[in-house]
Amino acid sequence: MTSSGFVGLAGRPNVGKSTLVNALVGSHVAIVSVRPQTTRRAIRGVATDLEAGRQLVLVDLPGVQRPRDEMTERMQHRVERELADSDVALLVVNGEEGVGAGDRFIARSLLAAGPQIPIICVVNKADRLGPNEMVPALADAANLQGVDEVFPISARSGEGLPPLLERLGELIPEGPYMYPPEDSSDQSSELLLAELIREQVLNRTRQEIPHSVEVSVLDVTPREDGLVTVKAEIWAETESQKGILIGKGGAKIGEIGTGARRSLERELGSQVHLDLKIRVRRHWRRDEDLLDRLGIE
Repeated sequence: MTSSGFVGLAGRPNVGKSTLVNALVGSHVAIVSVRPQTTRRAIRGVATDLEAGRQLVLVDLPGVQRPRDEMTERMQHRVERELADSDVALLVVNGEEGVGAGDRFIARSLLAAGPQIPIICVVNKADRLGPNEMVPALADAANLQGVDEVFPISARSGEGLPPLLERLGELIPEGPYMYPPEDSSDQSSELLLAELIREQVLNRTRQEIPHSVEVSVLDVTPREDGLVTVKAEIWAETESQKGILIGKGGAKIGEIGTGARRSLERELGSQVHLDLKIRVRRHWRRDEDLLDRLGIE
């Protein structure tokens, strides 16, 4: 008999949800950045253990936040829908920062979204805490409203992940696998490549740029010699943002392109020629039809 279920990850922006999904799946399915609001869609990472007969579908949700525009409003609604449909809620808190008002608000929101759903809290970055810091961090997490169990982990090092996986496997219902065991994500190839390019933009720009940028992959063409040509656009909202992304003498776009090409090559397992252009697309975050096409529901 196999078991399969959805695990919705919730938490404040930038607490390590995407890093945790990648660690549990064992593959780079969710982009990682120090910038808040990196995750815009509900990305499903699939972690299948054939020996244990379990499949965890880990839903990496955008960080819970106050909506500021059409895009962030959609992101927040998606968080609420996905959590209501989950079999287990996984609340991620940053152990270095400790439990704060934002964590308490999210815990109450999880309880309201599905009172019958088990809520597991993970205290991330536990490898950076000494004994005198660990005990109060775990105690504060255990006292969050609705939390059933607490696990100290490090998504980056893998510390504490095996017992967490084991417990999540016990909480999901019996049933057939929802995805083929070899799958690691439900994302299309084009979307994953676009996100890998956006990851490089996020990690190499500052100020207003990260939140105003989207990436669209226009074409992926394998050649007979094994080289893969990827054509993509980076969208900015203003000409000044476009200038920052290009950089002096094209230095910034060259830096982004080099980092992105390496990420794409790791993902595709072949050499990549990346044709990367920057386009101004004003107010794209307010364009409901465009957000529909981008899959930001």
